[in-house]
Amino acid sequence: MAKAAPMSPLAPKSYAQCPPIEGVRFSTAEAGIRYKGRTDVMLALLDKGTQVAGVFTKSKCPSAPVDWCRAKLKGGKARALVVNSGNANAFTGKNGVASTKLTAQLASKATGATANEIFLASTGVIGEPLDATKFEGALDKLVKKAAPEGILEAARAIMTTDTFPKVATATCEIGGVSVTINGMAKGAGMIAPDMATMLSFVFTDAPIAASALQTLLSKSVMGSFNSITVDSDTSTSDTLMLFATGAAAKRGCAKIATATDRRLAAFKKALDGVLLDLAHQVVRDGEGCRKFVEICVEGAASAAAAKKIGLSIANSPLVKTAIAGEDANWGRVVAAVGKAGEKADRDKLAIWFGDFRVANKGLRDLSYDEAKVSAYMKGEKIDLRVNVGVGKASWTVWTCDLTKEYVAINGDYRS
Repeated sequence: MAKAAPMSPLAPKSYAQCPPIEGVRFSTAEAGIRYKGRTDVMLALLDKGTQVAGVFTKSKCPSAPVDWCRAKLKGGKARALVVNSGNANAFTGKNGVASTKLTAQLASKATGATANEIFLASTGVIGEPLDATKFEGALDKLVKKAAPEGILEAARAIMTTDTFPKVATATCEIGGVSVTINGMAKGAGMIAPDMATMLSFVFTDAPIAASALQTLLSKSVMGSFNSITVDSDTSTSDTLMLFATGAAAKRGCAKIATATDRRLAAFKKALDGVLLDLAHQVVRDGEGCRKFVEICVEGAASAAAAKKIGLSIANSPLVKTAIAGEDANWGRVVAAVGKAGEKADRDKLAIWFGDFRVANKGLRDLSYDEAKVSAYMKGEKIDLRVNVGVGKASWTVWTCDLTKEYVAINGDYRS
């Protein structure tokens, strides 16, 4: 097995201190799925009445756990979440379906919940059978030792090529009552999310109905997880789920039935913040990355067009390698804008790296100073702004550079 990569230089200096959320408990274990000497399965126990929402990969080759979760999401209730790393249980045929069903049955027996209230996710190597019998016995122990404070260790257990666990938290008020949102995510490669990231799980004590949660989550993901990319590859396993225990109702918090309820204003903002924080952490852990890149596209015909142009730039290997080489090569940016297929005026195009405008009105900027721009490119955070000159719409996406280490990590992934 490939040697673990050193921690990303863009990793946070400290981890968010996530306060316990009533109605959620975590535990982890070493099930020996693929890794040795580390945890590889986590359980989140959820109190009765917990509401659930989710968004999943749009890949036409989804994993067996994604199919399972989509089917169970219709019930709107959750009692447990089981996640393993090391094996994605994707492209595993009937074996994968059987493994998923057995995992749910074992979790149901261990927790006392029905299989319809059990949600599952798997991440790791695609195409290898998952031996679900390894969960037998382990799940009973996980239930017994589950505790409210375990979210950071749970985040560690679901890591694959990640170099650090990803957690985020926020508090806000609904009708004058404080509620908490905690989240975790994993992901470092195969990141070009399409309705979710590789894996992310968010928990709150707010009493919000499943249908309202679904609306909130589907909207919030567009400006966060669906606006990041590491390598342009969408995973078969993308899963983002939001669980609401409703425990804050005991403290007088009003029960929310619809996403249009005005009392949700602060909650929406807090949820957006948690998802964006987690999404940025995924980019900052991009395999082999050294630079965190923010790309803002302005002057576009529509927000959708601005996003498409932004992702064209962010996914360009030429742009990404130029940034890795600390080269403000605006010619590569021009090429990425042009290939996006959206309206852009070549003779009005303007490009900035940081505060330095390097190109303007279709030409190299007359005030361009290569020494100053080269010094800027040595930083860890690169802001790239492009005005395509055809409208007033804008969008921001985030990515990282592309280095030799990315090739090494993925070349060794299964060895």
